[in-house]
Amino acid sequence: MHTSTLPSVAGTRILVTGGAGFIGSHLIHKFLDLGAFVRCLDNFSTGKPQNLLPFREHRNFEFLEGDIRDFDVCKKAVLGCNAVSHQAALGSVPRSLADPVSSNAVNVSGFLNMLEASRLEGITHFVYAASSATYGDAKALPKIESEIGEPLSPYAATKLFNEIYARVYFKNYTFSSIGLRYFNVFGPRQDPEGAYAAVIPKFIASLMNGESPVINGDGSFSRDYTYIENVVQANLLALTATESHVLNEIYNIAYGEQTTLVELVREIKERLLNYDQNVKDVDPVFGPQRKGDVPHSLASITKARNLLGYEPAYDLKAGLTETVEWYFKNLN
Repeated sequence: MHTSTLPSVAGTRILVTGGAGFIGSHLIHKFLDLGAFVRCLDNFSTGKPQNLLPFREHRNFEFLEGDIRDFDVCKKAVLGCNAVSHQAALGSVPRSLADPVSSNAVNVSGFLNMLEASRLEGITHFVYAASSATYGDAKALPKIESEIGEPLSPYAATKLFNEIYARVYFKNYTFSSIGLRYFNVFGPRQDPEGAYAAVIPKFIASLMNGESPVINGDGSFSRDYTYIENVVQANLLALTATESHVLNEIYNIAYGEQTTLVELVREIKERLLNYDQNVKDVDPVFGPQRKGDVPHSLASITKARNLLGYEPAYDLKAGLTETVEWYFKNLN
């Protein structure tokens, strides 16, 4: 995706919450490249200081360490900004099952703090990270924004509450926002370590170490894996949207293709073979199915395409090629 094809945010003062995280740091990088002033708010609970190193000395970058659960911090963070990219959250279904109270405090109370602080500051563009987990037990594929089921985890419930609060703020305060339901985002810099690491970096790290990647269930579960550059594009489009019929909507942000876990391992192995022939002898092992997991996920991106102008440039294979190369260079 060439910068010239992306909307301009030059001169915009953007607050990125959770900017030290995987998605947030990619957004900051692109916003700075496009001439924006960027303030990052993060408490490093899941984000990494090293993700901010490339722009710590950038003249248009400012860092504020703090927690979105503190309303005074949120008010300080939005001061002087005109746009907010709200990425801060405690992700992971298993994490929310282990500690639902913390997930709610960050994802719901923290989100409400950011909404209210942004409203009081007169923020004109508020874009937030929603989640495909909101579809819950809805069986129909592909997933269409207007047709959700019952949440299957505390994490999914928190993300649904974000959407509800956003609607309430528009109805009562005419405060506009856009929610982006991410589908299984992956790419360089995503953390492969820890109990709540995403599946793609975990699989890549395991295979690079000559260890069998662990697939939860029989490997038939499928996801719509979405490369980070597609997500960056969607955020830029949302942050620059002005037409009333585009605002105050929820959009699926995905590629629009389904891949099973077994197929995913095969695609990763194929790319790692370019760097290490020993990978061909490492096969996955199968573990118990995870509680709260949705069996299949596939997005309709028609709404995002028609209203936002979203055109994902990277399919899974192209995204994995870039991602595997980055991990091979940075984890060895």
